[in-house]
Amino acid sequence: MDRFSLERNGSTLILHISEELDHHMADQVSRTVDTQIEKGMIQNLIFDFTGMTFMDSSGIGMVMGRYRKMNFLGGHTYVTGIGQEIDRIFMMSGLYRIVSKYEGRMEKQ
Repeated sequence: MDRFSLERNGSTLILHISEELDHHMADQVSRTVDTQIEKGMIQNLIFDFTGMTFMDSSGIGMVMGRYRKMNFLGGHTYVTGIGQEIDRIFMMSGLYRIVSKYEGRMEKQ
């Protein structure tokens, strides 16, 4: 099974990531998401972390990089499906200051 997948709904791109977001996975996800964003017409990027159990600093960097890209293009970035461990990482790293958290991934579409 793939550890991540993309879903597009109009101008919203939803990235589903399960299990772990480490250095190798962060690089792969960044390249894939950037390609989709650069194709254009994406206004909202939603990271769906349902089922994710581990994220290291590479994952934080990946989220920040996609946020910067979306912000530069006038779009928005959101996260959903945040478990307790990942929530702690987001709070400690300050990611919630730039990325909004939603309980339901469809709220921003």
